[in-house]
Formats: sequence, C-alpha cells, structure tokens
Amino acid sequence: MLGIPAGELAWLALAIVVGGALTGLLAGLFGVGGGAVIVPVLYEIFRVVGVSDDVRVQLCVGTSLAVIIPTSIRSYLAHRARGTLPVGVLKSWIVPVTIGIGIGGVIAAAAPTAVFKSFFAIMAFLIGAKFLFAKASWRIGDTLPGQPLMSFYGVFIGFYSAMMGVGGGAVATLVLTLYGQPMLSAVGISAGVGVIISVIGTIGFIIAGLPHQDLMPPLSIGYVSLIGLALMGPVSAFFAPYGARIAYAISRRKLETAFGIFLWIVALRFVLSLIW
Repeated sequence: MLGIPAGELAWLALAIVVGGALTGLLAGLFGVGGGAVIVPVLYEIFRVVGVSDDVRVQLCVGTSLAVIIPTSIRSYLAHRARGTLPVGVLKSWIVPVTIGIGIGGVIAAAAPTAVFKSFFAIMAFLIGAKFLFAKASWRIGDTLPGQPLMSFYGVFIGFYSAMMGVGGGAVATLVLTLYGQPMLSAVGISAGVGVIISVIGTIGFIIAGLPHQDLMPPLSIGYVSLIGLALMGPVSAFFAPYGARIAYAISRRKLETAFGIFLWIVALRFVLSLIW
C-alpha cells in the first residue's frame, strides 16, 4: 500500500468521497442503500492495494453492507420525521427478511458471480420499467395483503438483497406501491428495511470471512474493511438527509421517473460487466 503513487491515492480518496456522497443521496431519495455505487468503487480501491481476487468481491459486499447501516438509519429517520410512516409493515417484515437473507446467503456462497449480476440486472430492469411507465391501474390492490403474502414478500426481499449485496429498497418500494402505498411512505419503509438487511448482512459477512482473515487487508474483520467503512460511511450518512429533502421537494411522478432511470442505469452497468 505504501508503494502506491500519491496522485493515485488522491484519486482513490476522491472516488471514496464521491461514491459516499452519491450513496447517501440515493439512500435518502429512493430508500435504497446505494450498494450499486459502493461496491464498484471499493472493488477498484481493493484492487489497487493488492487484495486477493479470492476475497475481493466478498470484501466489497461486506464493507458495502456495513457502510449502508448508518446511511439507512439516517435516511429512515429523516423520512419518519416528515410524517407518520406505516411502521407496522417494517415490524412484520423483520423475521421474513431475516429468513430470506439466510437463504440467499447460503446460495450466494456457491453460485458464480455471473448469476448475481444477471439476477440483479433483470430485477432492476423490470422494477425500473414499472416506475418509468407506471399508471394508476398498475396495482395489485388498494391495501396491503394479509400476513402470509406479506411474509413471502419479506423473504424474497431478504433473498434478493443477500444475492445482490444491496439494501433491498428497490423491491420493497415496488411491493408497497403496487398495493397503493404512497411513494414517499414506501421509500421511508424501504430505508427501514435497508437497516435490517445491512445489520444482519454485515454480521453474516464478518462471520463468513473470519476463516479467511489471513487474506484480508489490514484493519479488516471478516469480510468487512474498517478502513473502507471509516472513509465512506460518514460521507454517505451525512448526505442521506439531503436526499430525503429532495424527495419531498419534487413531484411524485418526477420521483418515480428518476427512480426508474436510476434502476435502468444500474441494470445496464451489470449487463455490460457480463459482456466485457
């Protein structure tokens, strides 16, 4: 690490700050954790400092989930401060989401990287299409369904998040809006779901990485880099409330359109990574 040119270190530091700012804004604006921004930035950083290919992706995902913890908390609190959110939905999803994370984590341990990227790209494209071309008639119902179906959704959100290393906000927001929940309330609850996923996911990646501690860079615990967390975490948490302010300053339709475009950009990034 000491042999890296000062100029390259400066660019890497700038990438961390910019990535952290974008992560925070995305968390507050859309209720997503920002893993699609964090992971590629950290991947480049860990490549330059010489982290082994065998653990680099896992280290990026684990550190990303740890960074998302304070960001999601600040985003959720910022949305909750604006009004009453259906907190009962969040409570009902705690156990199902946890189960989904466990299932996805087991599968993720054996599946190749291409499976993760393909799954994420397809999901992001479909969800983005819903928000870009949404109509009032695009609803499954006007109220949330009963507990069995809500539990199923919770398990899927947790599974999806474990497979992709993200906070699950996109799927949670889609489910809630399809059942007539206001966009802003859905975004706030999605941020809360991100808190659950990031905390449980971080603990899981710490435990999973302990047997490979000898391959980790200095100041790492399992698959979580404390250096990456210290540099990116505060920046992303600082910017999260500003994203929430933007969400409340623009129209519902503009928010949905921006969300859809964001998801399509993320989907395209993963498709291109599969080709090249």
